[in-house]
Amino acid sequence: MNNGAYISILTAAFVTYLIRVLPLTLIRKPINNRFIKSFLYYVPYVTLSVMTFPAIIQATQTPASGIIALVVGVVLAFFGAGLFPVACACCVSVFAIEMFIA
Repeated sequence: MNNGAYISILTAAFVTYLIRVLPLTLIRKPINNRFIKSFLYYVPYVTLSVMTFPAIIQATQTPASGIIALVVGVVLAFFGAGLFPVACACCVSVFAIEMFIA
């Protein structure tokens, strides 16, 4: 590797370290602002959704089957189905749709 690669790696490590250490060192008091608390509460859910949604669409042969499986999963989860039944229903819906489309 050349010096540019080392500098890039060290810069990325330094920035990542700063992002994790600065809140611990600068924020000493408990956070009382409702907006900031709600923002920090939803950050993990939004991050997981942003990473998962494109994978749901692109993991199947056709995007339509992925979208339909997503809708099936959301509807079943909304009505209280557990993780395993939702996953099974999504898999069956993708299988059935791709059997008819392809």
